[in-house]
Amino acid sequence: MNPKILIIGACGQIGSELTHKLRKIHGDDHVIASDINYGNLDVVNSGIFEILDAQDYSSMKICVEKYQINTVYLMAAMLSATGEKYPMKAWDLNMDSLFNVLNLAKNKFIQKVFWPSSIAVFGPTTPKENTPQYTVMEPTTVYGITKQVGERWCEYYHNKYQVDVRSIRYPGIISWKTLPGGGTTDYAVDIYHKALADNHYECFLSENTELPMMYMDDAIDATIKIMDASPENLTIRSSYNLAAISFTPKDVVKSIQSHLKDFTITYEPDFRQEIADSWPKSIDDNYARRDWNWQHNFDLEAITKLMITNLKKPINQD
Repeated sequence: MNPKILIIGACGQIGSELTHKLRKIHGDDHVIASDINYGNLDVVNSGIFEILDAQDYSSMKICVEKYQINTVYLMAAMLSATGEKYPMKAWDLNMDSLFNVLNLAKNKFIQKVFWPSSIAVFGPTTPKENTPQYTVMEPTTVYGITKQVGERWCEYYHNKYQVDVRSIRYPGIISWKTLPGGGTTDYAVDIYHKALADNHYECFLSENTELPMMYMDDAIDATIKIMDASPENLTIRSSYNLAAISFTPKDVVKSIQSHLKDFTITYEPDFRQEIADSWPKSIDDNYARRDWNWQHNFDLEAITKLMITNLKKPINQD
């Protein structure tokens, strides 16, 4: 049966590209995009769009019933760096929206839920290398705390109420199609924009800060794969570790300089350095690869080539 899908937070970095991909797969009429404002006109104008507050259960229920939704992707969230500036707003948005969707599923208004977690669930006491699926999680950011608590609630709703909720812990996501959204790993997007615009970048992380990263196409592929997986194959209902590659700002600079020889960088670490230092350097995602055949396709060199090629296009067309 072709699902009727609602994407909440469809104007965001991942939500916007997920919306376009799911519409290609299922058809425009089967994928309803929603957000709190008209923040991405490309998404707004590409199909059915609803203004929707993820913290308002009644409005969400009305939207679900209006379009006979059976599957919800909850992509609305306040990310790590922004969340540290507005901690209570981050807590309220990230938790209220999750409870609203889980309760819609508990009350049988929808059948399946995707909710993204993050490497932010880990903290300074977590093993840094090949961080295992089951390990110490003592997050030090509000964003990470909301994701860790959210994982526990997802697992609880599955075990207690048989809610079919699925989740993956995203690493840093890189895309040329959308601008950075307030995350600590966003330097790996912004650096390409600044390289082409200014031939220079001032990085808010130190040069040897290694973090797990992933190209957007891989992230979208993983999201769709876990939602397509047979429920009996899923052994984890909190959130799956997910990995592709790990690199440092210095690695990105070297990769960019293979295309733009005069590119330069300076390092001015700010409050985001402490956040990054609390996160893993690399992730063990064997459960995802075993349970639903996850595999990534893009390494750093491929990402750099795609970023530079696509970000140059508007300049060349003017």
